[in-house]
Amino acid sequence: MPFFDVQKRLGLNLDHQMTIQSAEQPHKIPSRCHAFEKEWIECAHGIGATRAEKECKIEFDDFVECLLRQKTMKRLSDIRRQRDKLIKEGKYTPPPHHLGKEDPRP
Repeated sequence: MPFFDVQKRLGLNLDHQMTIQSAEQPHKIPSRCHAFEKEWIECAHGIGATRAEKECKIEFDDFVECLLRQKTMKRLSDIRRQRDKLIKEGKYTPPPHHLGKEDPRP
């Protein structure tokens, strides 16, 4: 414990904003991945980086997926590819409102 707590005296909290997600948000609405980041930080807190890599891998992977959405984008790409394949084979016709050919609204 330091003799003089400089952060407290200056009113700074340098440890509070570890990543963008944990920063204070406008209108007090939590960010999209805040819950995943919180789970990861709670798991990794106090056990060290080496142990945290192994023991908190699930939480960290969930957090990274929430940030980058790689699995979601891959799944969306697969769905679009399958839809285009079915359209080409003539087994699926999209509804008119998906093609931009719907009746104009009054």
